Amino acid sequence: MIDLNKLSTEENNPNSKDIELQDSFEIIKRINEEDKKVAFCVEKELKSISSLIDAILSNYTKETRIIYIGAGTSGRLGILDASECPPTYGVSHEKVQGIIAGGNEAIFRAKENAEDSTELGKEDLININLTKNDVVIGLAASGRTPYVMGAVEYANSIGAVTGSITCSKNSDLSKVSQYPIEVIVGPEIVTGSTRMKAGTAQKMILNMISTAI
Repeated sequence: MIDLNKLSTEENNPNSKDIELQDSFEIIKRINEEDKKVAFCVEKELKSISSLIDAILSNYTKETRIIYIGAGTSGRLGILDASECPPTYGVSHEKVQGIIAGGNEAIFRAKENAEDSTELGKEDLININLTKNDVVIGLAASGRTPYVMGAVEYANSIGAVTGSITCSKNSDLSKVSQYPIEVIVGPEIVTGSTRMKAGTAQKMILNMISTAI
């Protein structure tokens, strides 16, 4: 069993000490101080990001689809980026897709345990008729989500290009992904709340990928 306390995303942030005792200005000042760090963390991963983009482009055909897959916040961010591609770039809704553990209902309401099955990740890709011409990018701040792991492993098995975006060093997801991106943003101001810095970092990287392609 993985010790969550060993994940940087789950550690305590010294900047949040006694934050509940502060006034609103001090609270948002501390949040802003943490957010400032994110772009520099992303900068450290530019080579990894460009490697994934280059791999996508070198295998790109008119049949290629970009599939983001994740759970919780990560899944929602994938859907957000995918949904913005048609109006921004004039591509079809099928060209860039976001899939979230638990289906459409999970976009609006958190679904407990939806992320815990490797088989469901695989099944969701089978249901969209994933082929070797497609690209699957797994999104998981912790880098250990079973649903995402199952999806990426299945994509590998059929010869698709795979990438991942995590916020944990040497994660399980990175190990099964062909082109891993590990953006280490450190502990959140609200312990374990990866909707914050981790989510911001993931969205920044998704912006880069969808724009460069």
